Amino acid sequence: MPATNTPKAGTSETGTSETGMSETGMSLTGTSASGTSTPDMSRLLAEAAKRLAEGRLVAFPTETVYGLGADAENPQAIARMYAAKGRPADHPVIVHVAPEADLSYWTGELSHEVQALVQAFWPGPLTLIVPRAPHVSAAVSGGQDSVGLRCPSHPIAQALLREFARLKPHGQGGVAAPSANKFGQVSPTHAEHVRAEFPELDDTELMILEGGPSQVGIESTIIDVSRVSQGVGPVLLRPGHISSAQLAEVLGVEPLRPDAAAPRVSGSLKAHYAPRTPLAVLPLDELLALAAQPGAGRSAAVTFGPKPNTAPSGVDWLQCPSDPARYAHDLYALLRRLDGQGYTRILMEQPPRSAAWQAVNDRLGRAAAAFVKDAG
Repeated sequence: MPATNTPKAGTSETGTSETGMSETGMSLTGTSASGTSTPDMSRLLAEAAKRLAEGRLVAFPTETVYGLGADAENPQAIARMYAAKGRPADHPVIVHVAPEADLSYWTGELSHEVQALVQAFWPGPLTLIVPRAPHVSAAVSGGQDSVGLRCPSHPIAQALLREFARLKPHGQGGVAAPSANKFGQVSPTHAEHVRAEFPELDDTELMILEGGPSQVGIESTIIDVSRVSQGVGPVLLRPGHISSAQLAEVLGVEPLRPDAAAPRVSGSLKAHYAPRTPLAVLPLDELLALAAQPGAGRSAAVTFGPKPNTAPSGVDWLQCPSDPARYAHDLYALLRRLDGQGYTRILMEQPPRSAAWQAVNDRLGRAAAAFVKDAG
């Protein structure tokens, strides 16, 4: 496909995409995996890109969550990343590209839908599932003939991707990066979360770029547009910050629900995003009844309102945001904090079952499913 007819991955680094996510303003300070602070982000980025080119792992910030990065064209590096996470080999990862990336390098099919979504939402928290170009390793897609592509809006992620692409002979570098945590656990939204996840990896095995807390706080929206030429319309495979309504406004049609033939994607297992402490999501009346049961040990209750007057003793009450975007931003950091405080269980009040809360309900439902017998 001629480059002149090929859309680039996103807008300029200083713009703002239609997601409303600012692409500037985050500190370009960073740390290595050993925790040494430095203002020289240029040096850190050059070192990080060099490590990726050598087949080593680099964790880096994005606007959604922190990613555990490996060279998307190096099967050995990808295997190293899968091993560090304990991730099943058939569970695909997302390839992150710079705003200037030529998408025809990664996919041989740039449909009208792909171009419209790129124009509207990149850089930003949207992953596109597209047909995988033959030369792109099947290791990133769990052996499927599709591949997930995303252009992040975080300036450090963009700078790293640009620096890495410059080291490639063809100038097209992609970084395969699932969330930087052990498989199935809570995604990291701070650099210190990443350090806590991989204590077995020293600073020669894993470099961590510090970029402050993640702006969105949950993983990207994933939409499948790999089967458009086969007559299958866009399919929403994972809800996220970019809503189904926003996608429909750009596409002109409502995204379909996942079907049996839909590609496997990150975060699609029934049980996922789970803390180590047992978690349940319940309507408030059921939560209060469960909290009042004797002999349950020390519990944390997370509700939308203040502590009820009828609240039982032995339960710590926390009030969560009533705004879905703020709730999503805080969710994983809260779960990690509660995980480390010795509770025997975490009780979450069921959020509203409305479109605005779809992504939050998806993450909470999968987190709670990890503690249901035969969750799968």
